[in-house]
Amino acid sequence: MKQGIHPKYHPVVFVDAGTGAEFTTYSTMKSDTQRDVDGVPHYEVRLEISSDSHPFWTGNQKLVDTEGRVERFRRKYGRK
Repeated sequence: MKQGIHPKYHPVVFVDAGTGAEFTTYSTMKSDTQRDVDGVPHYEVRLEISSDSHPFWTGNQKLVDTEGRVERFRRKYGRK
């Protein structure tokens, strides 16, 4: 590998803001906050959604009111 062209990897802990689940890995991302995990300083990156809270992975999906949207569309652009 060429020297000096690759980004630096750092230990990072990703925290899901919704569930509080934590994932520890290495990444090129940094943040302003750091904390120790098992004696090693990690950057803390907060996520809005992760596999712990995403509806595809959890199986819990919200129902969307599509009927109301269709009715509004028909009233606005329907045949006269």
